[in-house]
Amino acid sequence: MKFKGYKRPDGRKGVRNIVVVIPSVFCANKVAEKIAQNIEGVICLKHGVGCSQVGEDLEQTARTLINLANHPNVGGVLIVGLGCERFSPFEFYSEILKFGKPVEKVIIQEEGDSIQAICKGTKLLKKIFYKVSCNKKEEIDISDLIIGLECGGTDAFSGIAANPSVGVASDILISYGGSAVFSESTELLGAEKILMKRCINEEVKKSLLRVINKTERELEISTSNPNLQNRSNLISTGNFHGGISTVVEKALGNIEKAGKSTINGVLEFAETIKGRGLFLMDTPGHDGESTTGMVAGGAQIILFTTGRGTPTGFPIAPVIKITGNPQTYQKMKTNIDIDTSDIIKGEKSLTDMGTEIFDLVKKVASGEMTKAEIFGHDELFTIPRILHY
Repeated sequence: MKFKGYKRPDGRKGVRNIVVVIPSVFCANKVAEKIAQNIEGVICLKHGVGCSQVGEDLEQTARTLINLANHPNVGGVLIVGLGCERFSPFEFYSEILKFGKPVEKVIIQEEGDSIQAICKGTKLLKKIFYKVSCNKKEEIDISDLIIGLECGGTDAFSGIAANPSVGVASDILISYGGSAVFSESTELLGAEKILMKRCINEEVKKSLLRVINKTERELEISTSNPNLQNRSNLISTGNFHGGISTVVEKALGNIEKAGKSTINGVLEFAETIKGRGLFLMDTPGHDGESTTGMVAGGAQIILFTTGRGTPTGFPIAPVIKITGNPQTYQKMKTNIDIDTSDIIKGEKSLTDMGTEIFDLVKKVASGEMTKAEIFGHDELFTIPRILHY
């Protein structure tokens, strides 16, 4: 079971060969964007963090940006720094050097101004782009593939068609030695006892319970203001309209994406996935933040189920959109890759649809573009903050 991808110097395997420009701080966003625009196909990962952060908050930002730069889908990196930020561009650069891929840096304050930084950055980017363009595809075993499991705009069809189908696809990949990661801690509340039974050992079980307890404490604090109870619903208006009535009902549908495999570990946000099999990552429920965490952890492809429909994609990882709602698919055919509503109609089984999703994963891994890629959707890149109350 093979796909055609790219082998990186650190041994990991990518399904895309992307050159990225990454600002180390939000102050460098525009210069980074201008540099990236000078070469077609280069992606700029703009963000809103990198300074005025301390402790865990700053560490999470550093870990996320470093791991995105070293993502197996990324062939080369240009770092753009301002020069006085807390997440030092020099630290950023030195970390990426360790992984052996082409990397350069440009510091705005050292160059003198934006124009001079853009000129120098463009020269460095051309050098990186040439090296990366020489990379050739090779046959890679499917066991080197990691998929991230995401959902957004959940409706009643998600839990009975789309999510279980993704769970089957995830189990198939894991049976071949591959890996999968699911996240969205707020979307697990009420289903934790089911998940704990699937943990490989007591340590993983305790870690999972710790994530649930932390999430509940954070929600209790953030919804305690009696004047803001109209802002305290954990499930969205769209979820209600789609037929989801409670948080627990949503959670029971959500965990279907994770199939039936054993949970081998619990990860911090953007922590590198080590080992094989199924993992849980502690992330917020926000689609962009949870997807960013899983991609930073190493997921090369995202399987994204949506009942209500969403066009979103991620800049450096293909996002395969899947729905179980036939009306949503008819309305959003240009955005959604797979319709699993044949399960509800009784025309296909979960195994049939899960196999169809897995087959598409293999094609996308070898280069077939998803609909989110075709339309250039990149909205899911969002780095969260850790704020202590």
